[in-house]
Amino acid sequence: MVAFVIAVFTIAGMIKGTIGLGLPAVSMGLLSMAMSPFQAATLLIIPSMVTNFWQLFAEGHVLRLMTRFWPLLLGIVVGSVWSIFPTLGHSEFHSEALLGGMLALYGLYGLCAKKMPNLSQHQAWLSPIVGYLGGALTVATGVVVIPVVPYLQTLHLKRDELVQALGLAFTTSTLCLAIFLHQNPVADLPIDYTMSAIALIPALIGMGIGKKIRYRIPEQKFRTVFFIGLIALGSYMIAHQMGWF
Repeated sequence: MVAFVIAVFTIAGMIKGTIGLGLPAVSMGLLSMAMSPFQAATLLIIPSMVTNFWQLFAEGHVLRLMTRFWPLLLGIVVGSVWSIFPTLGHSEFHSEALLGGMLALYGLYGLCAKKMPNLSQHQAWLSPIVGYLGGALTVATGVVVIPVVPYLQTLHLKRDELVQALGLAFTTSTLCLAIFLHQNPVADLPIDYTMSAIALIPALIGMGIGKKIRYRIPEQKFRTVFFIGLIALGSYMIAHQMGWF
């Protein structure tokens, strides 16, 4: 199992190093094939937290971003506390199927979204709604992707601002997820901080490899393969959870 975890986080880190995102989504998707989504989410805490902090503080201007996006962050916190969805650890809830659906939807979005509309003029009322849904889905699936990532891209931020805004949202959601997992333990599934810390090493190594790949393979081609892979992985998870094979 240790070898499997190391391989998963190396792959996920490599993807994040290449295109700047994907570590939580890929890690949760692959780990959930061998363990419960609750267990997978606990392993994600330290690698996700460290890499998101790195992404957030790389360029500075954090306070300015927090001032602009505090309604989004507040929504994430509220959604993680009062989720409208059944949360990780519910025995009768098909969290694997919901996670698979999110991954497949994310993959379709990545392949099909060419030109995003500009919704910046609606940011004041959209941010708390999007944040709430993102927080609610985080404690339901262990991943904050939909609708936070597409929403931030519709604000037409500069590249560095977008990377930092994503890092800010990911950091907030990861903190909320860590608190949720700690406060809602599942019997016989303790949070393994040691394994989570071990997973950080291959994640960082993978990010280093990914940065080298970034300069050798056209980013658009790599993104296309990545999103197709997410669709395939998400579809498999849905079919497996539903007992179709």
